[in-house]
Amino acid sequence: MSEWYSLVQTIVEEIDTCIKKCNDETITLSSLSQKLGYSEFYISRKFIEISGMHFRDYLRQRTLAFALKEVRDSSKSLLEIALDYGFGSHEAFSRSFKDAYGITPSEYRRNPVPVVLRTIIKPFDCYLISIGGTSMENTANDVKVYFVTIPAHKYLHIRNYESNGYWDFWQKQSQIPGQDCETICGLLDSIQGKLDDQGGDEANSGSGQIMAYINEPTGRICSWGIPLAESYGVRLPVDYCGEIPEQMQMMDVPEGEYIVFEHGPFNFQTQNQSVEQKMEEAMKNFDYSASGYCLDTTQGRVFYFYHDPERFWKYIRPVKKL
Repeated sequence: MSEWYSLVQTIVEEIDTCIKKCNDETITLSSLSQKLGYSEFYISRKFIEISGMHFRDYLRQRTLAFALKEVRDSSKSLLEIALDYGFGSHEAFSRSFKDAYGITPSEYRRNPVPVVLRTIIKPFDCYLISIGGTSMENTANDVKVYFVTIPAHKYLHIRNYESNGYWDFWQKQSQIPGQDCETICGLLDSIQGKLDDQGGDEANSGSGQIMAYINEPTGRICSWGIPLAESYGVRLPVDYCGEIPEQMQMMDVPEGEYIVFEHGPFNFQTQNQSVEQKMEEAMKNFDYSASGYCLDTTQGRVFYFYHDPERFWKYIRPVKKL
């Protein structure tokens, strides 16, 4: 089965690559069957088994997600965007767009409200499906520790006062209508201006989205003895004034000083556990008294957590001077 998780990963990456190039002819089941050496029927069945959706539906929804960002961020005509993304006419594009998002492309361009985009499938998310990242393979990168001042910004998010970790967070959120992982990530993916977004013209599917822990008296007591509420969301500019999805909340985060524990790129499938252990040890053993700082446990301060194996693993904790 792990081979098929890897093959589906290849398929979804191929889909995104071809959509970015506006080359829909190379992402048919026929072309994939030739490339992977399996029948179209077998690929289709395995794709549904692992992703929970038909290949053609995923392809259509991902295509629309890319097209939506062109509508929002570019000056191209709607007809040009329609043709670039494989639609035969402006009318066909408009119908598909409205069926998916409840709004026409022209209406969305005038008022880009949050909508649920189809984020990229991640077959190897070990936190959600319990595969990968279990080896204790050593890593070459040590943990860097440094202090930064982060300017004032806004944080758009959902939060949970009882969850314990990423998997448990989404398990509990899935019990709340409209707060499951797919819906929340899809909404956040459509938000314009995310401070941590790297894509610009791409449907990033997770870029700019982060876990965070908020100092809250009613939150769960964490491993270092502080009551924290777990949350998931995006950081936005301090002057952001866009629409807030009804199931989310916005908070103002003032300028503050933070300590950063950072590990560089690593192999997610084989080194995740090793890196996690290194990060935990670095945070546990850091001598705050020698640095002139201590953790700031003031209510409302935010601990940010970035897990992006291709770039880094970061814990960013609020501090104050002794």
